[in-house]
Parts: sequence; structure tokens; C-alpha cells
Amino acid sequence: MKTKRIIIFNLIAIMTTTAVTAQTVGKYADVNGIKMYYEIHGTGSPLVLLHGGGSTIYTSFGRILPALAKDHEVIAIELQAHGHTGDRNAPETFKQDADDVAELMRQLNIPKADILGFSNGGQTTLQLAMTHSDKVRKIIVASAFFKRSGVPAGFWQGFAKATLNDMPKLYRDEYLKINHDPAMLQNMFNKDVQRMENFKDWTDDDIRSIKAPAFIVIGDHDVSTPEHAVEMSRLMAGSRLAILPGAHGQYLGEALFSDSNNKLPDCFVAMVKDFLAAPASENK
Repeated sequence: MKTKRIIIFNLIAIMTTTAVTAQTVGKYADVNGIKMYYEIHGTGSPLVLLHGGGSTIYTSFGRILPALAKDHEVIAIELQAHGHTGDRNAPETFKQDADDVAELMRQLNIPKADILGFSNGGQTTLQLAMTHSDKVRKIIVASAFFKRSGVPAGFWQGFAKATLNDMPKLYRDEYLKINHDPAMLQNMFNKDVQRMENFKDWTDDDIRSIKAPAFIVIGDHDVSTPEHAVEMSRLMAGSRLAILPGAHGQYLGEALFSDSNNKLPDCFVAMVKDFLAAPASENK
């Protein structure tokens, strides 16, 4: 059913912010064979932002980036094949994304940073905390999951017949404002779908190995279930957990939830700032 497939694809975290247009203030770095786009905003302790699948810096974080940049040096990154960033002749993987983020941080002389990852960016954040723990101070894992059973079975079934037409026009248009090549849009879509189809669980021990203080956040009508978020939080010693009202990305103020009267993004930013400002001992 086409409507169902559209809803399922929405939940990959490609919701966008209609009020935000493509930005051109960023820079590029040669990272592991791709031209990686990034922007730096504000001053303070470094905070890396990792967007969701099919998305960009501004489609995931346009509502909250200015508020975060008031207290942090925000390093906002676009990952392989997304937005301004180039592609490589290889599938997307969370491990490769994590390696790319770590290499960009090395080139920018950022020895360690806090990481905020949304949806697929949250999975990249988990991978970064596992394989590049020396680069990570604290993590905010927003609307992500670490195993297939963490989301309803219908989520996985939707990918088998997904086509670009199932991606709402709004999201396609947002991508094409940055990269005008429809073939690259199709390429990004294909790689995002393939990554989800091939997603394999991390083990409980993998998640237990994460030592960085963690703040896990989901909506109460999110992709991953509240039970899964609780399970993840219990595997990460001393992690904090928030289950906020709303659907996938609503607390970030993405495009489908871009109502200026929505105060959830302000609450989310306040919680993130409190978490990052607290001594590590208080996060345990």
C-alpha cells in the first residue's frame, strides 16, 4: 500500500525543515576518498551534529542549531552521499560514516567532542562511541535503535518495495536545492534503503562497551519503541533517558513538525545543554 510505504520511509529520519533553505557557508574536506561538507557555528566546547538518513544538516537540525551554537562550537556534518557531500563506490555503512567523522575531526584538530546524532545519525553515533571512543566525550542518541526488534516489523517490510516516489516531494525538493542532479538523489535513496535492508543488530555487549556518558531520547510515538529505548539505556551504565511527546523528530522541530508554536525543540535543547554541562559524574 503506497500510503503505508510513504509513512514507513518518513520514519527513516528524512523529515525536513520547510523554513530552512540550503546553506552555502560551509567548507569541504577530503575524507577517506570523498569530499565531505561541514559547517562550524558558534564557540565553546565542540558538539558534532549527525543528521538522519536521507537528510542534511538543516533538514534535521535547522530549528535547533542556532540555539545549540549559543553555547557550543557546533560542527555540523553531511555524511556520505547526502546533501553537499560526495559519494564513493561503496555502500553506506555506519562504520564508514563513523570513520569519516573521526577523520574529519582529526583534520580539524578536534581531539574530542560531544556527539548528537539523530535517527541514522544516532546509529553512527553509537558506532563512533564503540570504535572511536577516544574521539567522544558524551553522546546524545536521538531516535535510534541498535537491533531490528527495536522497531515494529512493518518498518522492515516497507523497504522491499520502496521507490523514490515513496519519498515525499518535499524531501526530494530539499535535496535537489543543494544537489541538482536527480541521479544522485536516486543514488542516495538506493543506498539509504540498502543500508536499512542489510542492517544487522549490535550485540548487548557492543552497547555495554560504550563508556561515554549517554543521553538517549525518543518520542513516545517514535520508530523505536519506548521499551527498546529503556533496554538501550540499561545496557549503557549510568545513561540518561527521555521519552518525549510526539513522533519521530517532532522534538527536533523537523519539517513535518515545523509549527513555531511547538515548544518541544526548546525543551530538548535545554535538556541537551544541561546534560553536556553537567560533570561526567552527574551523568552516571
